[in-house]
Amino acid sequence: RTTRLRLCRARGEPDALAVAYGRPMGRDANIEVVARVRPSKKPSPSLTVSREESFIEVYAPREDYQGEINNRKERHTFGFSRVLEPDVSQEDVFEFVALPICDSALDGFNATVFAYGQTGSGKTFTITGGAERYVDRGIIPRSISYIFSQVSKRAGEMVVSVQISYMEIYNESGYDLLDPSHDTKSLEDLPKVAMLEDENGITHTRNLGTHPARSEEDALNLLFIGDTNRMIAETPMNLASSRSHCIFTMLIETRKAGSDTLRKSKLHFVDLAGSERVKKTGVAGTLLRDARYINTSLFFLEQVIVALHERSSGKNRSHIPYRNSMMTMMLKDSLGGNCKTTMIATMSAEEFSLPETVSTCRFAQRVAQISNRLEVNEEVDPKLMIQRLKAQVVDLKQALAEARGEAGARGVEQLSAEERARCEEMVGAYVRDASDSALLEPGDMAQVQYCFHLLKARALSGGDDGAVSARGGSAKPLDKIGAALAAGTGALEIQLQQRDHEISILVSMLKKKAQAAGSEAWSQTGADASAAMSGGARAAPATHSYATVGAPPGSAGGD
Repeated sequence: RTTRLRLCRARGEPDALAVAYGRPMGRDANIEVVARVRPSKKPSPSLTVSREESFIEVYAPREDYQGEINNRKERHTFGFSRVLEPDVSQEDVFEFVALPICDSALDGFNATVFAYGQTGSGKTFTITGGAERYVDRGIIPRSISYIFSQVSKRAGEMVVSVQISYMEIYNESGYDLLDPSHDTKSLEDLPKVAMLEDENGITHTRNLGTHPARSEEDALNLLFIGDTNRMIAETPMNLASSRSHCIFTMLIETRKAGSDTLRKSKLHFVDLAGSERVKKTGVAGTLLRDARYINTSLFFLEQVIVALHERSSGKNRSHIPYRNSMMTMMLKDSLGGNCKTTMIATMSAEEFSLPETVSTCRFAQRVAQISNRLEVNEEVDPKLMIQRLKAQVVDLKQALAEARGEAGARGVEQLSAEERARCEEMVGAYVRDASDSALLEPGDMAQVQYCFHLLKARALSGGDDGAVSARGGSAKPLDKIGAALAAGTGALEIQLQQRDHEISILVSMLKKKAQAAGSEAWSQTGADASAAMSGGARAAPATHSYATVGAPPGSAGGD
């Protein structure tokens, strides 16, 4: 088996290339692809899973297919970054897949984990986990626990804030799973999440709220509320099949204590609805309609993957069809953008699922060829900078007042015994140093005056240390101190003017940003009202919240 795999790799067959294996996450990095096979009571002998070699091989005999000419390939070999065997634990899945992703998010990188596979292959169990046993917790609850444990460890040196949103895409319509209206309204009456794209190509969401999570308990409660509101149904392939795509997002802001530089990152956990062949399942009615929407959105996802694959292969592919579906718009950054992404390809080991397993593996190979560009989302918070500059202005004004001897500065009589002793020591060292480069730097004006008093006393006493002579030796150091004080006062005045100018610029930037946001909300409200009067359709709420999808999250609105 190993020899056959090496021969395939030596021939350069695409299915045998472990394209995602061992790629370092640098400035440009490929998407990591991990395979997970669901445990089965009757696994197919045609499926070979190798954790050591990180490959999956499917054997499909030609005689199983009808036709006069049959050139179908019998053995399909697929390489992955890592292959998780059926008996792998949920804890190992988290450590192999999600732990590096969580660390990247805490360091300021956007990150995404998404599960893809046929219905009933274990996607929801991998992402969310099982509800019966604590050890069956999935990637999301374990990631929440890990992130808040890291927040506690960094409490002394970092300021971290976490916000959460939970979105469901059901039949190509987006809904906020954390909307409290879920308890009182039907699905059709809930406000739908809308996606808008600005002139810079950045995508924003409307009617998707973000909720602060100050502790692990808060975040887990939000996850539980969202899971309760998800659309699930019983199908022939799965007793609790997810009928929608769900995106759980953690918005993380980190800042070093005392710094005004923020690092903002988005951590997405995506549970895609499973593809299913209607011919096999035989569903009808609502389940058939759901399957049609699910397969269509997954088809649009594959179109995006194919286009990105062609671009990474050197072909002239300028357009990527992200706008074909809401799901691909939400995953725009995760696929080909600024994001560290890991895909979990889930598959079943039963004989009748082998065609879907081959299809999932081929999709995973194309995803592994996509290259993302990783950059830290770092920016300066204008509000924090204004606070820091104002504090500097206060200090500079105080120093300038002391340099000028104005009211408010302390006098010589207010010096402590330690400060007096320090001034006497500095004056003694200054007088004993006969070089022209000697400096006397006492500090504030009260200490300067006390140092002048000590120098005057030494001059009148005849200069006990021999450095101040009767030939006017004290005039030169006194002139040097006066010149230094004058230069220091001028420098303080210039620095004070610079800080006032910086504050005025930042305040004007904040005012322009607030005016732009207000005009955008006003124009959207007017458009909704016009649509309601002209078409008779139900108008959207007048107050909307916006959040950025294609860029680091902002402080207002929701993602």
